Amino acid sequence: MSLSTQIMDEMKNAMREKNTIALEALRAIKSEILLAQTAGGSSEITEADEIKILQKLVKMRKDSASIFTTQNRPDLAEPELAQIAVIEKFLPAQLSEAEVEAIVSKIIAETGASGIASMGKVMGLASAQIGGSAEGKTISTIVKKLLV
Repeated sequence: MSLSTQIMDEMKNAMREKNTIALEALRAIKSEILLAQTAGGSSEITEADEIKILQKLVKMRKDSASIFTTQNRPDLAEPELAQIAVIEKFLPAQLSEAEVEAIVSKIIAETGASGIASMGKVMGLASAQIGGSAEGKTISTIVKKLLV
């Protein structure tokens, strides 16, 4: 089942349950997918593009929640965190830091990279290999730690 179909089914369920937070998150996903489809000129987008869209939406909400939390506004942060939970249901299972570290150290050993100057090369390979299974920030932190 495609992501669009899953989103529509979940939207129907959220409407029946009168779950406004889930509905808002699902509408945001649907909107971003439609924008990506119309921007590309073709009516279909790849699964990798869908994952990138979902990760972008999660990151936006995490950033908003952290800003609201630092400004002592838990009433605004809570809906953002609830929407993150809804969006993450559609993302593939995330790798743990230990798993990401093992993959990155293997890439470093294979390429013979050393020093922070090789970070771009290692990040490119790691991002391609790990894909949507880990956040870019997590990958970046681990690469920096291992290359220093």
